[in-house]
Amino acid sequence: MPKKVLIVDNSQFMRLLLKKMLNGTEYTLFEASSGTEAINLWKSTQPDIATVDISMPDMDGFETIKAIKVLYPGAKIIVCSARNHESTIDDALRAGAIDYLVKPITKEKLLAMLNKLL
Repeated sequence: MPKKVLIVDNSQFMRLLLKKMLNGTEYTLFEASSGTEAINLWKSTQPDIATVDISMPDMDGFETIKAIKVLYPGAKIIVCSARNHESTIDDALRAGAIDYLVKPITKEKLLAMLNKLL
């Protein structure tokens, strides 16, 4: 059974890029452009893992992660962000993310992380 990946990023370009990287793999992909949309989509799709950006307009990535973890404590979330500050990474992990990828992300790094975590 294919694993489900939810891609959460307000940038359409980034969502398309991540989808392109994962096309042709064993993953079934879903995408959300905001934290609110991600929470609603999580309820209906029950993904195995999600990638979440930090910078989003309605809810930032930290708020999104915390909200998902309240509803689904076992949720696996990877932050994908251009922010490469130690404090940001620490904040993401404290919010409930299980790992952090710094943009730009390569297909190899993304697949290696998904395969390791799933």
